[in-house]
Amino acid sequence: MTANTPVQTGMDAGAVSHEEMDWDSIDWNAAHQNVRRLQIRIVKATKEKRWGKVKALQRLLTRSFSGKALAVRRVTENQGRRTPGVDGEIWTMPGQKARAIQALQQKGYHPKPLRRVYIPKSSGKMRPLSIPCMKDRAMQALYLLALDPIAEVISDPNSYGFRQERSPADAIEQCFSALSRQNSAQWILVGLP
Repeated sequence: MTANTPVQTGMDAGAVSHEEMDWDSIDWNAAHQNVRRLQIRIVKATKEKRWGKVKALQRLLTRSFSGKALAVRRVTENQGRRTPGVDGEIWTMPGQKARAIQALQQKGYHPKPLRRVYIPKSSGKMRPLSIPCMKDRAMQALYLLALDPIAEVISDPNSYGFRQERSPADAIEQCFSALSRQNSAQWILVGLP
C-alpha cells in the first residue's frame, strides 16, 4: 500500500486536491496509517543508509495530504491553539483548518516573525516567550513528522531527553540495570559547572 491510499472520499493521501474539502469527513485512522507507513519506510532506508531514498520519502511525506492534515490537527488541538502569532490568525473553524491544509506549500514559503510576549515567573521576573504563527507551527509539525524517524534511528540509544515514547522512568531503569551488575562501578562522580 502506498501513500496514495484514500483518506477521504474522493481525496488521495499523496496530494492535496484543489477542490473544497470537509475537515469533519477526514478519515484520521487512514491518515495516521499513511504517515506511519511512510515513517517506517524512512526508518528502513535510514538503517540501510540509502540517503537518496530517505530524502525522496521525506519529500513524499511532507507533500502528502495525510501529513499536512495531521500537522494542522496537531497545532489546532494542542494547548496553544488559541494563541495567535504576529498575524493574529487562529484556526478554530473546520473551514479554516481545511484551507490551512491546502495552504501548506513549501514553494514560496517564508516564515513570519515571532510574536514576543512576557510571562511572569514565580520569582517576580518576566520570562520572554516567542510565539510563531499558526502556519509556521503547522509547517514545523509537518517537518517533524519527516525528521523524527531519522532522529530515532541515529541518536544515542541511551538518550532519554525529549524523545518520543521515553520518560525519566526509562532513564532511571537504564541506570539501575547498568549499576546493579556485579562488575559495575561502585561510585558515580558528577561534575557541575
